[in-house]
Amino acid sequence: MNESRITPVRVVLVDDHAVVREGYRRLLERTEDISVIAEVASGEDAYRIVCDMQPDVTVMDINLPGMGGIEVVRRIVARLPDARILMFSMHEDTVFSSRALQAGARGYVTKSAAPEVLVEAVRLVAQGKLYISHEMAQELAVQMLPGRDNPIDALSAREFEVFRLLVAGHSLQEISKILCLSYKTVANYQSNIKHKLDVSNTAQVVRIALSHGLIASSSEAEELRTEAG
Repeated sequence: MNESRITPVRVVLVDDHAVVREGYRRLLERTEDISVIAEVASGEDAYRIVCDMQPDVTVMDINLPGMGGIEVVRRIVARLPDARILMFSMHEDTVFSSRALQAGARGYVTKSAAPEVLVEAVRLVAQGKLYISHEMAQELAVQMLPGRDNPIDALSAREFEVFRLLVAGHSLQEISKILCLSYKTVANYQSNIKHKLDVSNTAQVVRIALSHGLIASSSEAEELRTEAG
């Protein structure tokens, strides 16, 4: 028996695309020191599985159907303060990375990064370290400079989650169900969001999301603008 065998880092993958999860699994399990112990497709399932299995690292996409990744991080960390969560996202805008870190994530990797970057990030987060790419760390530093105000930064964590669901095209009724909040509470958050962003309707909220790169594609953006009226 080889007594020096390394105990693999236990990882849970969270992404709503099965093909993407399969790619992550193959990438991570190329190494002997990482083992994917579970895969889930939604934020709700992620919360349940992570709290139950308590993996060494959770690799989670931000864009999940229903409850988004940042909200899931917030809830998991509230229950398991030592949870080690690495966000893996298509979004390179620091709005998302800063929100994820504020919610309790231990790292942030973009999907445009080289494959070995994700592997190294998982290892570092498993060791209790924080992982942010050099480029993103610089962008976060620049964001803190005077004169670089972003109106979205004024939103609270809960307001940001409602904002994210609004620009994804969800109705207030749908948001209330997703976040387990009353319709009136969600409507109040919507009013606060419009006030802080200095806009009067949902279409303008969507345009702000577009201007800050928070909507992935032009086709999706056009659809949302049409729905917002």
